Amino acid sequence: MAQPTLVIGEALIDIVHRTGRPPVEHVGGSPANVAIGLSRLGHPVELATHIATDPHGRMIADLLAAEGVPLTPGSDTATRTPTATALLDDQGVAAYEFDLEWQMPPVPTEVTHLHTGSIAATLEPGASAVLAAVEDARPRATISFDPNLRPTLMGSAHDVRAKVEQLIGLCDVVKASEEDVEWLYDGTPVAEILRLWSRLGPGLIVITRGGEGAVVTLPGTSEATSVDAKVVDVVDTVGAGDSFMSGLVSGLLDASLLGGRSARERMRESNLPDIRPAVARAVAASAVTVSRAGANPPTRAELL
Repeated sequence: MAQPTLVIGEALIDIVHRTGRPPVEHVGGSPANVAIGLSRLGHPVELATHIATDPHGRMIADLLAAEGVPLTPGSDTATRTPTATALLDDQGVAAYEFDLEWQMPPVPTEVTHLHTGSIAATLEPGASAVLAAVEDARPRATISFDPNLRPTLMGSAHDVRAKVEQLIGLCDVVKASEEDVEWLYDGTPVAEILRLWSRLGPGLIVITRGGEGAVVTLPGTSEATSVDAKVVDVVDTVGAGDSFMSGLVSGLLDASLLGGRSARERMRESNLPDIRPAVARAVAASAVTVSRAGANPPTRAELL
């Protein structure tokens, strides 16, 4: 059996408010969503997070267990389980308010692929521990990273930028949204940021553009392309980027372009035809998620 992918980051309760409806609670958090997405796509995965043993924490732990995502030891030692209040507008687009603290538990050292991002990669005191874990894993594992920036929680773009760029320099795959880039670099054109990030060292960069699809760059071969989004009836966008991320990592794992040092070398030598199936899986996964309520990633059967 393949070595589990280690996902490091926050798991929380999304309290979703829609106009004219009572609030509904769901398990959320970008890294937790990615872990669930990978499990539903047939990949062994475990999550290192920071929750409590309160009712919200038990809700998270029970769902993850049902989804086949074990928690690493020490993940349930928080004093309270984080929450995020999601306010949905008439188009189903979410704005978030957070009640969250983040500390990283001890993590396994034997890992061949590590994914992290979002709040856990920027919010102290846990962010420094996440960076150290990535640095420790990199000699033997591939790394994927989704900044998934939350300006209301993370502070100024200037403070966050250095942390994001440091992690990008350690990554094999980085996926970010166009909104992430615009906030982080004060409206600098995406093409210019792609050139900057390419020089930092990742093997694959994907910038998602919502309904406009995504831009894909392979720094090793200087190849770039655009991919279209699937046309679907959008219920809401909660978890869409996380499903894209899990679909992308899933496809790259299946193509042996992630998962250990030799996979890193294959990624560096890959070209666009090599990575197109993974990008197509990411697009398809995201399309399924936006077509139904909440962060609800697809199974592999739903993508066939």
